[in-house]
Amino acid sequence: MTKLAKLNFSKAETPKGGVAVILAGSDLSLGPVAAEVVSGLEGGLQRSAGIAGFTGKKKASLDLVAPAGSGLDRLIVFGVGDAGELTGDDWRAFGGAVFAELQKTKADAATVLLDVPGDADPSGVLAAEFAMGVKLRAYAFDTYKTAKKDDDKPKNMKVTLAVADPKASKKAWSSAEAIADGVILARDLVNEPANVLGPVEFAEKAEELTALGVEVEVLGEKEMKKLKMAALLGVSQGSTRPPQLAVMRWNGGKKGDAPVAFVGKGVVFDTGGISIKPAAGMEDMKGDMGGAAAVIGAMHAIAGRKAKANVIGVIGLVENMPDGNAQRPGDIVTAMSGTTIEILNTDAEGRLVLADALWYTQEKYKPAIMIDLATLTGAVLVALGNLNAGLFSNNDALADKLLSSAKSSGEPLWRLPLSKEYDKIIDTPNADVKNTGGRWAGSITAAQFLQRFTNDVPWAHLDIAGTAFGAPKDDICQSWASGYGVRLLNQLVADHYEG
Repeated sequence: MTKLAKLNFSKAETPKGGVAVILAGSDLSLGPVAAEVVSGLEGGLQRSAGIAGFTGKKKASLDLVAPAGSGLDRLIVFGVGDAGELTGDDWRAFGGAVFAELQKTKADAATVLLDVPGDADPSGVLAAEFAMGVKLRAYAFDTYKTAKKDDDKPKNMKVTLAVADPKASKKAWSSAEAIADGVILARDLVNEPANVLGPVEFAEKAEELTALGVEVEVLGEKEMKKLKMAALLGVSQGSTRPPQLAVMRWNGGKKGDAPVAFVGKGVVFDTGGISIKPAAGMEDMKGDMGGAAAVIGAMHAIAGRKAKANVIGVIGLVENMPDGNAQRPGDIVTAMSGTTIEILNTDAEGRLVLADALWYTQEKYKPAIMIDLATLTGAVLVALGNLNAGLFSNNDALADKLLSSAKSSGEPLWRLPLSKEYDKIIDTPNADVKNTGGRWAGSITAAQFLQRFTNDVPWAHLDIAGTAFGAPKDDICQSWASGYGVRLLNQLVADHYEG
């Protein structure tokens, strides 16, 4: 990963030289500091805007060589539209879009006047959202690129955010930065190649959270055999790399309060096993641990901002490989819960990992709620594409909380159904359940399978196969890995579970 931006906050005042960004509302309305910057230059600005057709429309930009006498080298006018209607999601996107414009200048430093026209005030929380957008847009995964021409080497640009109240903005940024760092951690994990990041190395990343006060315990194959986690272990038995179950605990709430639990699928590479995948596109399966990455990232965010809640993250880490010892179609395994599972397709492996991880979590920690995240099915892409993750839940109140937090975090969800009728599709005469119901309603039957291992705890399953990697690039993400789920889980805790 290369860091492309160094952020700091200062008092809003006229910049002294260099590149400056001012924000313009509809019809070129400016905030007071921005108006001072262009004082006496309004005519030139209006003329330039007219020629370029710039009206202050949201995310439009006007890049100008600064007029003589302004004391600046370059002036970028960035449109925010109707400032009174903007949300935190808008300010986060503005941060990313503004940084993209600044990168084009190849400047070493720039000042952004977060001095908004109209009634909106970006000081504090909104300024922090803008800064988060800058930091997330500045992310680049180029760890393994060794041959770079001097002109192509990215600069670590110093970006000063000039705000009305730097103290308030810095305070808000201390929390927002922890969230951004959690997203970046998740992106790094998903982007890493599987030859570098196996189950053991992944568990070591979880252990690094102890620096933030997170308690971490890692179970190995021996411990999982004692717990009779045959569903999870069956997936890993074809790999030479040992499985791991990492448990992260943040005790920020009242002692004795039931925790919020997040459970992540961590298949570090998925060949499909004996039911091997086609070669085309299999390289993307290094990202089949996107759910586990989101859980680690969320735990980093929650601990980093010292959330007043008890939160547990559990991740099942395996590699699914074909081998003489690999699990076969037709095998029957007994999960930790005692449920017998007929394996019809070894490529329907993530639900087997989650079956034991979910049961272990609810049995040992008695959580108030459980949410699992998994790049589980290709079927969810057929249903929702790359724009929404699929939400399934046995509890309407929890589902409503997730949908609300999804909206405010900018990580969208769409709820899909669960019902007993779908259970019939995964019935089998040979065991309690089979691990796939076939092509039709594939995401739903996968969720129905997982529900059997929740023991009626309020639970939600997020199928993030379309959003964790390979999603369309946007203002705050130019990476193959998005870090989807970190902001959503953090928002859920902040909105509904902090004391």
